[in-house]
Amino acid sequence: MTTALSSVYAVCSDAAGVAVCSDAAGVAGNLLAFGLFLSPIPTFRRIIRNHSTEQFSGLPYIYSFLNCLICLWYGTPIISPGVILVATVNSIGAVFQFLYIIIFIFYAERVKKLKMTGLLIAIFALFAIIVFVSVKVLDSGVRQAFVGYLSVASLISMFASPLFIIKLVIKTRSVEFMPFYLSLSTFLMSLSFFAYGMLKYDGFIYVPNGIGSILGLVQLALYYYFSGTSSEDSREPLIDMYA
Repeated sequence: MTTALSSVYAVCSDAAGVAVCSDAAGVAGNLLAFGLFLSPIPTFRRIIRNHSTEQFSGLPYIYSFLNCLICLWYGTPIISPGVILVATVNSIGAVFQFLYIIIFIFYAERVKKLKMTGLLIAIFALFAIIVFVSVKVLDSGVRQAFVGYLSVASLISMFASPLFIIKLVIKTRSVEFMPFYLSLSTFLMSLSFFAYGMLKYDGFIYVPNGIGSILGLVQLALYYYFSGTSSEDSREPLIDMYA
């Protein structure tokens, strides 16, 4: 173990090695993100099968879509040169969330359909304003800070949702509504982008993902502690339980 860590440190100790290690961490984060992007699929299979959104909320997908758009914009060369892997993972995430929203709108009842359509239009309008302000109003230095702080706020608010899950697990002493692989994917993805941000010396990346890593580790620890007293994992993605 010590030898392996020493080898990693040796590789990442010079400029070329840092570039290789940061790219490796970013690619790993992109791959691990698929676990999160695919997690709502069981819910949408049920929605399509029943031709109804039932009591599910579409708000988590709206929030996730906005988060992906903001982080995608932050990762573009015009805002933050050198962190393109942030843009790639969030572009994929934005596509997934947009498809989930469209499916949700298609099968939702009229009132919910109108609400979700209005929110989707509002998201595009808000994102257009962010792009306009950052390109036309702000210079390059302030531009990165402006979009960076927005992305940090967006990511931290998204990572805050596990706090409700953690509270529920402790209260019920059950991990029924905390799927193990979802928690594991969240932890590993956050850890990968924490390493990516550290190697890129980018606090707008490593700060929120560091928080996400800690919360993911807490979830895994709780899962290990309470799994013996829990029933099977919920068949529905956890995100729907707290909309």
